[in-house]
Amino acid sequence: MATYKPKNILITGAAGFIASHVANRLVRTYPDYKIVVLDKLDYCSNLKNLNPSKSSPNFKFVKGDIASDDLTHVDNSFGNSFEFTKNNIYGTHVLLEACKVTGQQIRRFIHVSTDEVYGETDEDASVGNHEASQLLPTNPYSATKAGAEMLVMAYGRSYGLPVITTRGNNVYGPNQFPEKLIPKFMLLAMNGKPLPIHGDGSNVRSYLYCEDVAEAFEVVLHKGEVNHVYNIGTTRERRVIDVANDISKLFGTDPDSTIQFVENRPFNDQRYFLDDQKLKKLGWSERTTWEEGLRKTMEWYTENPDWWGDVTGALLPHPRMLMMPGDRLCDNCDDEHKDVADGNQTFTVVTPSGDNKTPFKFLIYGKTGWLGGLLGKLCEKQGIAYEYGKGRLEDRASVMADVRSVKPTHVFNAAGVTGRPNVDWCESHKTETIRANVAGTLTLADVCRENGLLMMNFATGCIFEYDAAHPEGSGIGFKEEDKPNFTGSFYSKTKAMVEELLREYDNVCTLRVRMPISSDLNNPRNFITKISRYNKVVNIPNSMTILDELLPISIEMAKRNLRGVWNFTNPGVVSHNEILEMYKSYIEPGFKWSNFTLEEQAKVIVAARSNNEMDGAKLSKEFPEMLSIKDSLIKYVFEPNKRT
Repeated sequence: MATYKPKNILITGAAGFIASHVANRLVRTYPDYKIVVLDKLDYCSNLKNLNPSKSSPNFKFVKGDIASDDLTHVDNSFGNSFEFTKNNIYGTHVLLEACKVTGQQIRRFIHVSTDEVYGETDEDASVGNHEASQLLPTNPYSATKAGAEMLVMAYGRSYGLPVITTRGNNVYGPNQFPEKLIPKFMLLAMNGKPLPIHGDGSNVRSYLYCEDVAEAFEVVLHKGEVNHVYNIGTTRERRVIDVANDISKLFGTDPDSTIQFVENRPFNDQRYFLDDQKLKKLGWSERTTWEEGLRKTMEWYTENPDWWGDVTGALLPHPRMLMMPGDRLCDNCDDEHKDVADGNQTFTVVTPSGDNKTPFKFLIYGKTGWLGGLLGKLCEKQGIAYEYGKGRLEDRASVMADVRSVKPTHVFNAAGVTGRPNVDWCESHKTETIRANVAGTLTLADVCRENGLLMMNFATGCIFEYDAAHPEGSGIGFKEEDKPNFTGSFYSKTKAMVEELLREYDNVCTLRVRMPISSDLNNPRNFITKISRYNKVVNIPNSMTILDELLPISIEMAKRNLRGVWNFTNPGVVSHNEILEMYKSYIEPGFKWSNFTLEEQAKVIVAARSNNEMDGAKLSKEFPEMLSIKDSLIKYVFEPNKRT
């Protein structure tokens, strides 16, 4: 099956709940895609939903209404057809016509519909509605969605517009406006108020966690076939009363005393049930369990109780004709079955323009460390707002408090244990090393992921040693995908372990630093400072990191939202003797030293030391202006400190 790769994507309604998760996912996962969000910012939209993307260079927000023919440059080519299209249908019609008049520029038009267009599912049905099932909407809302689908289909057949339609189950998770069942119950439970259930609570719904749905749209975008429909659903069903029970228990309250039955509402269909096999054949599957999704959702609403401002009206058992922020009338906003979409959500490939110039703000961990201190100075120099984290990385609550307080666009982790005066310390302090290097780093990565933040993680390349496949002096370096082979020190073991685990987090950029060097020759952590104070040194070529050149690159990598593992060293290798020769030439002409073998070195150290060459092709391709290790040493270290 061919995979489609877009370049420019317009997402309408993406300041709302579902589409904001889709937009944030695409922005962070595909930095080479240009994403433009168009939203009129009505009551259930919030620009804060797009905070994870706002500082990304491949993201742009435009405030506007798809029903505005001025915005979409649509003239009167419709004739009188607008007389027959209102609300959902009208906006979809405008957007379709705008895409039609662009000719062949549109490569995909992904229309987001709802499972409600199939109508009510029989209570005893064991097979869900499949994509070819008859559309039998039972309420005005679902009828307008079905009407919009017919327009989409018509434009596909009549004008060759490359359309794809999705029909989804209910969606829940962080950022959702509390007119919907789950966030409404969450906020009410947080405030010790009753949970109102319409009727007897026997209505059955299927719920998908928002990140799973965002992944489904990612799959449809890349693998979906034009002119096809895809159900986004789950076969796991729950009664409304079961949802209320689970949320009550999650907050430690007695369901019998917190659940309140109220008068049923109109259009409250008993059941919607989907067949999800077609999308699964494209490689998608539900990942988040109900228990995990509810917990994550509870944590988010507990941490962000004021995200939507005053929502008292939306929390009523029967809110009717409420004037919500944005001056949009919300009639019967508490419908459980309308958790499937926030207005008209459509994904179309178009050509965006302009750049997003929203300022960055960094949260940096490792204030008292060498790298953390240098990062702060670089931020000041570049005019980037930053704050240092106050919490201990292994303390999840304190890290979450930092994120809430600072509201960063990116997080830098320069904290961790290397040992003082060197890694030998870790051999006798193993639990402390694990706590900082493994537990703390994973906690920070997990908190960042839940908050949609990219974590720049300063790791180490001291997890490899020369071997038969990478012999010393061969020029064959270890690549980013290679498995660590050095176990000589407990420090390196913990760093290798956490790096492997971090590969499961798509929001982490791992930078393998080696034998860091800076122009500050008085810093005891500086590799040159260290070896210039030893009586004897080994003489082995190694890859190394010139911080004066590469730390600014780490900031640029954050701005570009780069992810994955990177060998964060200058190209090439340099030996101990070569560095000390430079030191002698530029700094201290009378400097003398002697060498000893690895066997002799082993007698005076506790833990073995890593020696290797890292392959720098990946970083050099991204930053071709980066200097080789020897040229960088001269430019950034020895020339500025030259005394002879």
